[in-house]
Amino acid sequence: MNPRFTCAPAWTPFALALAIGAAYSPLSQAQARSDATLPEVQVSGSRFVSDPVFAPLGATVISADEIRDAGIGNVSEAIRKLGNVSGRQGFTAPDNFSLDMRGFGANSDQNIVIMVDGVRLSENEQAAAQLSAVPIDSVERIEIVRGGNSVLYGDGAIGGTIQIITKKPQRNTQRASVFVEAGSFGQRAARATFSKDWNGLALDANLSRQDQEGYRRNNAVREENVSASLQKSFEGGRVGLRVENGTQDFRLPGALSLAAFQADPRATNTPRDFGSLDSRRTTLFGEMRAGELDFAAELSNREKASRQYGSFPYSFDTRTTQFSPRVRWLGTVGGLRNELVSGIDLTRWWRSVGSAIASQDAQAIYLRDELRIGRWRMAAGARHESFDKKDTKYKVEQSVNAWELQAAYAASEQAEVYAKLSKSYRIPNADDNAFLAKPLLPQTSRDIEVGAVLGDARRKFIARVFRHKLSNEIFYDPTVFSNVNLDPTQREGFELEANLRIAPSVSLAGAFSHIAAGFTAGPNAGREMILVPRNTASLRVNWMPGGPQRATIGVRWTDEQRYGDDFSNACSRRIASYAVVDARYAYRSGPWEFAATGSNLANRSYFSNAFSCATGSVYPESGRQVRVSLRRDF
Repeated sequence: MNPRFTCAPAWTPFALALAIGAAYSPLSQAQARSDATLPEVQVSGSRFVSDPVFAPLGATVISADEIRDAGIGNVSEAIRKLGNVSGRQGFTAPDNFSLDMRGFGANSDQNIVIMVDGVRLSENEQAAAQLSAVPIDSVERIEIVRGGNSVLYGDGAIGGTIQIITKKPQRNTQRASVFVEAGSFGQRAARATFSKDWNGLALDANLSRQDQEGYRRNNAVREENVSASLQKSFEGGRVGLRVENGTQDFRLPGALSLAAFQADPRATNTPRDFGSLDSRRTTLFGEMRAGELDFAAELSNREKASRQYGSFPYSFDTRTTQFSPRVRWLGTVGGLRNELVSGIDLTRWWRSVGSAIASQDAQAIYLRDELRIGRWRMAAGARHESFDKKDTKYKVEQSVNAWELQAAYAASEQAEVYAKLSKSYRIPNADDNAFLAKPLLPQTSRDIEVGAVLGDARRKFIARVFRHKLSNEIFYDPTVFSNVNLDPTQREGFELEANLRIAPSVSLAGAFSHIAAGFTAGPNAGREMILVPRNTASLRVNWMPGGPQRATIGVRWTDEQRYGDDFSNACSRRIASYAVVDARYAYRSGPWEFAATGSNLANRSYFSNAFSCATGSVYPESGRQVRVSLRRDF
């Protein structure tokens, strides 16, 4: 193995985190009683709301209160700023970011799975999940699990999974809110939410609109989203219907040369380019508990129409149907707590680009069992998924298997260590196979992760060391102008997270990630992968004195990275490192809240996406933006 990609140094901070956490573990009984009054956070590691005994290992959970206190306006921003997930500026609207866990660079969107209430947003194309269509005020929590997880979530769950859980109305309650905001670059936004339950029959509705001119010229966007759900709760379960509709019209400022960026980062070379994205989704869902068995299912249909005009006109229409029934047995055998989950995932995807039609049918079955034995937790699972692909050039069947083994040991109530082994996968999508005579091979990854979770609600540390050994990684090779299966590659490194309450009114949240990504064999052995920062870090300070005032300030730092065409690692330049500061101050008076929010307060001129060493091909990020907002709760 090339020494540039060895992970030996990663054990040093891991051991250090263990030592620090151990120093905090003997908390006083008084503090333990105080922590017991903090709200319980539920997570959904097994595609069901987890029994606390089987909470997913090393998960990052973002609550609705954290999102509101940070002044977060969309789900993508919450994941990046509060979930410590790297983001890269997209090619369309200013708020569209590609999310990257574990250093997958230009193909990061295809190596994570994003779901909303069990319905997959990630699709069979080279496009980021449309997170802007998820109403931020409807979010109860966001659960981030890093690392291979294909047993439960299938295609693409190599870098990690993101679960967005929406709020469920409480019986015979009502809530509503109205939010308006204005700010720099012509920013104007309005949101309204309403929820009411009539003895188990609940209606939930969300409306939002955003208009902004954008930081760059020809960067304007207008977005409207409407969603509503009707559900009926009964003893042991619920059934419901959710409908969502979103429209987005945007201008396309395009890429800049490095010289043009340095002269004027707000410039555009494509003043007449524009596009639109319309989507509609309908979902039937249900869940029921019968004795020790839990049943759940979602049937979802989504239609999407994308249009681009100008320098590179392009349009396509897609339809996706998903059906995901599953069952869980949560019970006790011989005095041992056990969770057994099984289900199937059926997906039908169809796309037309002019007269060219592509389709894919996928069928998967999975089984996972987890057992608690004293201080130990042990789990094993497997999945088989088959794919039928059709295009104007080919018709092919592909299948792949995934598995996982994990064990955890709770040394005390405030210290748990764990290890996970797994095989995960990614199937080549329609865009990966575009212009090819036959589809690429599936990408597989052998994953290993060792971690520790230390502390309690007041002092919590998470440390992870990981390695992903990939075969047939799917990537665009600029030397042959085509997507290819690469020679063996690898991602390895460590991640640290900490949350500390240092005073009754002050808390800190910090994270650090180190990733070495590169080739381990073939003519490129030892070379680094493109568009992957080696190090990222974040720190956020929250001040909440308990009265009407609250404030937060955060800084995010991203290391330098290679340009998007620097496969040979010959480019003497790199995308520069950058640090971004944001802050928010809010004052609450009864049902009213006034807030001022600032992003990139140092007005740093930077970019995170660039594809050419020679010219730059730079996509600038936004400069300083200040926004003021008013919210009324009913």
